[in-house]
Amino acid sequence: MKLYEHASSGNCLKCRLVLRQLELPYESISVDLFRGETRTDEHFARNPDGRIPVLETDAGDLIPESAAILLFLAEGTPLLPAAGVERAHVHQWMFFEQNRIEADLAVARFLKLAGRDVTMPEVFANRLERGRDALATIDRGLADGRAFLTGDTYTVADIAVYGYGHCGADAGADPRDFEHVASWLDRVEATPGFVNDLEPVPAHVGERPL
Repeated sequence: MKLYEHASSGNCLKCRLVLRQLELPYESISVDLFRGETRTDEHFARNPDGRIPVLETDAGDLIPESAAILLFLAEGTPLLPAAGVERAHVHQWMFFEQNRIEADLAVARFLKLAGRDVTMPEVFANRLERGRDALATIDRGLADGRAFLTGDTYTVADIAVYGYGHCGADAGADPRDFEHVASWLDRVEATPGFVNDLEPVPAHVGERPL
């Protein structure tokens, strides 16, 4: 398999985590979104939306979007429950991640790292506030003593939310300010095969969030 990605993207980190933890061999192919490499005809052929990550299977099939990649790779493994209520809860947190963590906290982080908290203060303040609220939601979800987001079993839902949830401090919303979230982060990072190799956003960033 091939993973078209960038080392400083939290969405790509999610995919690397699953691939490593399932011990699936793959080739990492860097696509530099800061230099316009995601906006080329070559990459649009992989993903019409021109984003990363994109997984290319051994059969040559192309799968864009981190959530779709996680669900594809986790099928038939302990990282994804069988169809039913337990799987629906995995989907619940993955949809939450896309609608709240990705859309709010990750965007606030990008704005901060790109210096746009100064040039776009109202937008930044709104995304940051919503990002903190998203972390509070996770904290409430973990308040019943469960080990992971859907219960006592580590799933792709945890990986999805971890991707950008763990680095909210870059935006000014530190997830470790929330007691239950902090403990959950420790448990995620203690899972077998876990490696957080997210690289810093380059000093000169482009126009699109990661």
